[in-house]
Amino acid sequence: MVHRFEPLVIRHTHRLPAPDGPAGQGGVAARQFDAALMSVGFTLSARLLGHLSELSEGTVVDTAVRTLDTVRAMVGDHVEHNAYFIDFPANVPDTVDFWAQCVSDALADEASRESTLAQLSTGVLDLLTLPTYGRHQHTYAQMLAVQDELIAAAGDRLTVLHLGGTLNDEVTALYLALAGSTTPLGDEGLLDLAALAGQCADGPQPEEIPVRENRAVVNRARLATGSGLLVDTVTDVLRLACALSDGDVTLVEPTRFRSPSRAVRRALLAGLDTVVAASPAKLADVGAHREAFKRLGERLHAHEYAARWPHAADVFAVARGEKEARSLDSRVAELLGARDVTGATRLLESAPGKLFRALDHLLRACVTQEERDAVADAAERVAPQVSGRVVLSMREHLHNRAQQGDARRVFVNRLGRAWVSADTRPPVPAAERERLMDALDTELRRRLPDPGHLLIAPDVLDVALPLSGRATSAGLGVLPRGSLSPVDGELLRFFVHWKQTSHSTDFDLSALMLDASYETVAWLSYTALTELEGEHSGDITDAAEGASEFINLRLGAVRGTYVVPQVNIFSGEGFEEVEESFFGFMLRDAEQKGRPFEPRTVRMKSELRGPGRVALPLAFVRGEDGRWRAKWLHLYLKGSPNSNRVEGNRVSVAVLLRGLVEREYLTVRYLTGLMADRATATTLWDGVSVPDGPVTYIGMERPEGLHPDSRVLTPGNLRDLIPA
Repeated sequence: MVHRFEPLVIRHTHRLPAPDGPAGQGGVAARQFDAALMSVGFTLSARLLGHLSELSEGTVVDTAVRTLDTVRAMVGDHVEHNAYFIDFPANVPDTVDFWAQCVSDALADEASRESTLAQLSTGVLDLLTLPTYGRHQHTYAQMLAVQDELIAAAGDRLTVLHLGGTLNDEVTALYLALAGSTTPLGDEGLLDLAALAGQCADGPQPEEIPVRENRAVVNRARLATGSGLLVDTVTDVLRLACALSDGDVTLVEPTRFRSPSRAVRRALLAGLDTVVAASPAKLADVGAHREAFKRLGERLHAHEYAARWPHAADVFAVARGEKEARSLDSRVAELLGARDVTGATRLLESAPGKLFRALDHLLRACVTQEERDAVADAAERVAPQVSGRVVLSMREHLHNRAQQGDARRVFVNRLGRAWVSADTRPPVPAAERERLMDALDTELRRRLPDPGHLLIAPDVLDVALPLSGRATSAGLGVLPRGSLSPVDGELLRFFVHWKQTSHSTDFDLSALMLDASYETVAWLSYTALTELEGEHSGDITDAAEGASEFINLRLGAVRGTYVVPQVNIFSGEGFEEVEESFFGFMLRDAEQKGRPFEPRTVRMKSELRGPGRVALPLAFVRGEDGRWRAKWLHLYLKGSPNSNRVEGNRVSVAVLLRGLVEREYLTVRYLTGLMADRATATTLWDGVSVPDGPVTYIGMERPEGLHPDSRVLTPGNLRDLIPA
């Protein structure tokens, strides 16, 4: 199997597929490989180091070159991170003094003197017209020459790479894990699944593919190899058509369908015909995506095949409004409009997932205790038929519905776009709320496997359950939205890097400091280069060759309770249009010195790929104990088409942050609490010794020395905790 899948395995599993090569004396090369890895914050496990040492030197060197390229990209070290101020964070000037110096330099330059004087005479000056503003005045090499070397510290990140199986085995295992995931994957996960599905279409397949988006990606590969399609709804076929046109299989964004080949047209029409022939009621699903089906019908030339596949023709007749197929939602709405809550509940029992999603509405619509009992009874009856992630989502929802008073509703769509509104809904009746939470706890406890000896690393307990891959950006050290993780270090440094595709693009890194009442204390940005808390590295306004900006914060000096880093698009291409963009943060001790970007100190690096013009990757919260913790957001604000600045969005950011901070997410702590009831033993790992026998280990990193039959769950595969 070609090595192109090796980086994918390393990114997802932190395992290096066992290299295939002749035996030899590779010990020296293996130790050199390990030393090179340590310079970017990675290391080889003892087993992997031993395995490499028994291979030929050439095999080890080839493996090292490929792996170093992969891990450098994982941490963001594959690009040159130059700062505008050459000795940042030292000697960063006051903002006004810096601007005045840029004006002075422009006046001293014959090429810019006349235009600068003309602007000054009007009282308005465009900084971007000044020759020394927004452009590096030194090379990357010159910057490195004036920076001190990083002093190694025990707190530097060290990510262990473990020995995997053969490349074929690792690729197959990863394909089965992604395809059979019980929760939706993020965009990068879907792209990786597509690559793997093409390679693994003729090999082992998961017993079930419960997530429809995953099924569409797999069906595309199966269609290419002539395998049978996995479709049981008309929407499955629509998603497959989107996948074939490289469109959005989540159906959130419209897809421009291509004209498929005759063979593909026949396969899609036959799939639709089979689904509707088996269950004509599924025609009701067409209405939810009427326009997409109409456009698809035109591309499939459905009218030419109406005689051969009449049930498929019915799909497009419904889409065009020529045939009626009432949806379940419309029938439920009619019953609720007539105040027949019991009737609506009975109807929804045929669609357990829809019933669960409507529970809040149904309970609030009840007038009598008899109606409330009917809704709760129905929920308990259908609970075993509802997917695990929907059960968990409802459990989290009911827990947060206990809030009274000045409550806020936080809305986050699949793309990460967020907004907040006041929660004006009446409360869910307390008795039914408690009854249903108990019932859901019981149902989840029933589904969870027997963990045997449960070994838990304490730092994973406050990680939010990954109910959707779309609540997590791709990257290194990234946790699901709502997670809390400790922040230990004196200096916190944010970084953003972007490279434009074709148009001049200016991203601005900023940090907003808020007090306990979410009022603004201060901010750092290109308009406020220095504050008591820290320094900004300077504004870069064009990224043809790539650009980076940094903010350095002294946590002990922060005034306030919250720090909210953000990336604002001032001009140019969006996050999904640039060639590359990512955000991250580093932690280091004050005496460590080092360059603006040091890969060993990077704790998190995430891709910036979302809608809107303002990105909010995470926030930092100071607890009552004085310790700082990261609160993971993964959000995007719409912002303005141009000129987004921290000053302009600080109110909306504060409102959004308050809604998210006050919301309580279901975490690993909750689920392991349920698992502990069935465990033979439950141990909080001390970070040193591991049990001799097999365990179910849940933590941030796989420890050395676990029994080979252990089940290991880390953020990379934490979705496997979610019961089917």
